[in-house]
Amino acid sequence: MIAFRDFALRRGERLLMSNVDLALQAGWRLGVIGRNGTGKSSLFAAIQGEVEADRGDIDVPARVRIASVAQETPALDDPALDFVLSGDAKVHAVIQAERAAMEREDWEAVAEAHHKLEELGGYDATARAGKLLHGLGFTADTHARAVKEFSGGWRVRLNLARALMTPSDLLLLDEPTNHLDLDAVLWLEQWLLKYPGTLLLISHDREFLDEVTTHTLHLHDGKAKLYTGDYTAFERQRAEHLRLQQITHEKVQAERAHLQSFIDRFSASAAKAKQAQSRVKRLAKMANTEAVRAERALRIEFPAPAKLPHALLRLMHADCGYGGPASSRHVVLDQVSFILEAGDRVALLGPNGAGKSTLVKSLVGEIPLLTGERGGHPDLRIGYFAQHTVESLREGTSPIDHLGDIAPGVSTQQLRDFLGKWNFPGDRAFESVDKFSGGERARLALALIAWRQPNVLLLDEPTNHLDLDMREALAEALATFDGAIVLVSHDRHLIGLVCETFWRVADGVAQPFDGDLDAYAVWLRSREATDSRTKAAAKAAPAPAAAATKKKPPNPHKLAQMEARVAEFESKLHAIDMDLADPDVYADGATNASELSRQRDALAAELARAEEDLLALYENA
Repeated sequence: MIAFRDFALRRGERLLMSNVDLALQAGWRLGVIGRNGTGKSSLFAAIQGEVEADRGDIDVPARVRIASVAQETPALDDPALDFVLSGDAKVHAVIQAERAAMEREDWEAVAEAHHKLEELGGYDATARAGKLLHGLGFTADTHARAVKEFSGGWRVRLNLARALMTPSDLLLLDEPTNHLDLDAVLWLEQWLLKYPGTLLLISHDREFLDEVTTHTLHLHDGKAKLYTGDYTAFERQRAEHLRLQQITHEKVQAERAHLQSFIDRFSASAAKAKQAQSRVKRLAKMANTEAVRAERALRIEFPAPAKLPHALLRLMHADCGYGGPASSRHVVLDQVSFILEAGDRVALLGPNGAGKSTLVKSLVGEIPLLTGERGGHPDLRIGYFAQHTVESLREGTSPIDHLGDIAPGVSTQQLRDFLGKWNFPGDRAFESVDKFSGGERARLALALIAWRQPNVLLLDEPTNHLDLDMREALAEALATFDGAIVLVSHDRHLIGLVCETFWRVADGVAQPFDGDLDAYAVWLRSREATDSRTKAAAKAAPAPAAAATKKKPPNPHKLAQMEARVAEFESKLHAIDMDLADPDVYADGATNASELSRQRDALAAELARAEEDLLALYENA
C-alpha cells in the first residue's frame, strides 16, 4: 500500500531519516516507535502529503482514503454527536439535508434523503457515532453538549472519535491513548482489532502496542527498520541483533589488532611489504565497523525515604468532593475508608470523571473532605505528581533554578550531580524549561519530587508524554521504592510492574477490586454489554450498601430474552426506515409518511426502555 524509495526527511537542518526503502502492506497494523525527536510524527505528515521528502519519494495510492486525528478543535457550537458524525462527511450532509427538508415539510426531499442514506449505508451512522462517544467515555447526557463546552482533554477524545467515524482505508493515530483512561484504552483496543483497513500507530504504551499491532517500524539513528510482530517481538529481535552485532564487532576488533600488529612488524621489510600492504587495505575496509552503540539505558531512582513509619495515611468515612456550604456541596465519592501503609502499592481503576483524581487530591489534602477524617503520621512526607505539577514549572527558569528553590544552601555541584541522574547532564541543567518537551518537563517534575525523599508517592497519570525508555525507567524506579504508592495511570505495563492492589473508583464509590488487570478487562467488557450502559448509570442513584456485595453474572435466560427484545425493536426500526426511503410513501400528501414517522418515534422510545431494562439486568445481578 505504501512504498518508500530512497526516502529521506529533514526537520530544518536536522536529518531525521535517510536511505529508507521499505513497503507497508494493506491490512497491517503497524506500530511506529522510537525516541522522541526521531521523526515519527514527521513521517505521518509526509504520508499525508503535508511535508515533502528531502530525497527520494513516498508512494501512497491516490485512491486510498486516509483518516487521522486533528491536532486542533475549534470552539464550535455543534453538539458533540454531530461533530463526531461529521467525520463521515457524505452521510452527515445527507442527514443535515433530511433535517432541513423535514423542517420545511418537503416530503419529496425527505424521501430523496432516505434513499441516499440507504445507498450510503448510513442508517446506523448516528448510532455508530454514539457508540464511539460512549466507548471513549462520554456519558449519554453529554452527547448534545456543544463542542466548545468541553475541556482540552475531552476535545482530544472528540477528535479521536471523529477520526474513527471517518470512512478510511488507512488510519493514522499519533499517541491516541495520551488523554484516555484505562477503560477507554481497553475499548479502543477492541475497536482497532476490528478495523478492516491499514493502521499506523505511534504509541509509547507497550501493552497497547502488544495488543494491537502486527508489525513494528523502529526509527533510530536516522534509519527505519521494519520488524514482524508486536512490540515484545521487536524487543526480542532487536536484542538478538545487538548481541550478534557485538559478537561480530569483537571478532573484527581482534582481527584488526592482529592485522595492525603484522603491519607494524613488517611494513619496513621489503620481503613482506606486499603482504603488509594487503593487510592495510583490509584494515581500511574494516574502518567503518563500529561497536554496538546500545541505546542509552536510562536509570532514575527515588532515594530511600528519610523515615518510613508503618501507618502512613488514612481516610475514614470520608465524603470526597467539592463545595462550601452543605447546600452547594458536590459529593463525588461517598463514605470512603482508605488506609495506606508502608509498602502498599495501589492502582486506582475506573473511567475519567469518576473520582480517581478527587480521591488522590483528598489523600494529598489539596481539597478538604466534605465529611469524615483524614489522618497522617507525623513523619508523613508526600510526593505528589499531577498534570498541574508539570504546568507549574516556571517559564524562563532552568532545572538547576527549580531544584535550588527547594534545596537552599546545597552546592551547585550536588544539584548538577542529582539532575544528571535524571538525564539533565552538563549544560542541560542550565537550559530554560521553555525549550523542553512535555516529556522533559514531566521528568523534571518527577526529579523535584524525588529530591524531597517522600515516603508516599501519589501519582496521577505520570506517564503522559514520556517515551518508552523513560516509562521503563520510571517503572523500575517505582518497583524498588520502599515507601507506599497510589497510582492513577492508563499504562498497564507500569501498573503491572508496580502495583499489587487494585481499587475501582466509579458510580460514587471507591472499593477494592478482587482481581488483576486482566480480570478487570474481562469484567469491564461484561459490564459494557450494551451501548446504553451509561444512560442507566447516570439515572441510577449510587448504592453504597450494595458496594461491598460481589456481583454475579446475570440470569442467562432473562439475558437472552432481553437481548432478543432489543434486537426485535432494532429490526422493526430498520424496516420503517426502509419504508421511509420509498418515494411512493409520500404520494398521498405524506399521510403515510407522517404515520410511519409517529410509529418510528414510538418504537425508538420502546427500544430505549428495552436497552435500559437490559442494562438494569447487568447492574442488579
